[in-house]
Amino acid sequence: MFSILIPTWNNLPYLKLCIDSIRRHSAFEHEILVHVNDGSDGTLDWVREQGIRHTRSRGNVGVCVAMNDVARLATRDWILFMNDDMFCTPGWDTAFVETVRGLGHSAAYLAGTLIEPTDTGNANVIAANFGTGPDNFDEAGLLAYASGMTTVDRDGVALQPMLVSRQLWHMAGGYSIEFGPGMSSDDDFLMKLWLVGCRVYRSVGASRIYHFGCRTTGRIRRNRGGREFVMKWGISQKDFNREYIRKSATGAVASLPNVPRAPFKSRVKRVIYALGRYPFEDLEGWEPDLPAQLTLMKPFHDDSAS
Repeated sequence: MFSILIPTWNNLPYLKLCIDSIRRHSAFEHEILVHVNDGSDGTLDWVREQGIRHTRSRGNVGVCVAMNDVARLATRDWILFMNDDMFCTPGWDTAFVETVRGLGHSAAYLAGTLIEPTDTGNANVIAANFGTGPDNFDEAGLLAYASGMTTVDRDGVALQPMLVSRQLWHMAGGYSIEFGPGMSSDDDFLMKLWLVGCRVYRSVGASRIYHFGCRTTGRIRRNRGGREFVMKWGISQKDFNREYIRKSATGAVASLPNVPRAPFKSRVKRVIYALGRYPFEDLEGWEPDLPAQLTLMKPFHDDSAS
């Protein structure tokens, strides 16, 4: 049904739990594809033992490069981006499938309903603590809680995990590597989706996913994605989300321009940020020799598990 793309970086206990939840709690057969960053913790050996199709880099190449690399293996009509520290509850995929079938088109960005152990102040995420990792995970408690939830669909919301059609993914060009290692790459992708005509951004209430939270981003040097977004698009993430993504939930979406218009404040920010070296300063600070981390195919040799 879906091609599920999972980038991972030496996070094997979480990855095992994530894939186990997909296998046990899915009503449909999905294609699981993994990008292994480094993999020296046993991840590379494990995905090979499991027969999971995968791509690999020698080091951590960030979510943008990882997603673009593994996406080339996808064969299904819909691509789902899932973090390796997520756990799917029963019914998660049937809810997505029913929503897709009810759309009548493929120009949509669908997300699950996230449950996290810590209240981060995000009104779109449900705080309920069933463990902060595999060692203290209360699966039985989570499943009982999820089965009793009455969450409904919410439009104008863009969260993870993300489900988009493979056609839309390729039309938008996947993730933009100038946002490496990944901060604000989601917002950049939303902008590209807007430009190719996507107007449905929906959190599916019955697709309930537990997210342990920030198992990878806490280990990297983050790029200043907000500044890079303004430099690229001329509008801030906050303004774009408020004036476009959120308003897609209302009947006024037809009146919104196909090309977003930046307010004066965003344009001033862009002028100020132009004095910096974005995004090159962030890219150099994170990984000055990205090519050395990549694993490229040999000519005419399709060995994605190398």
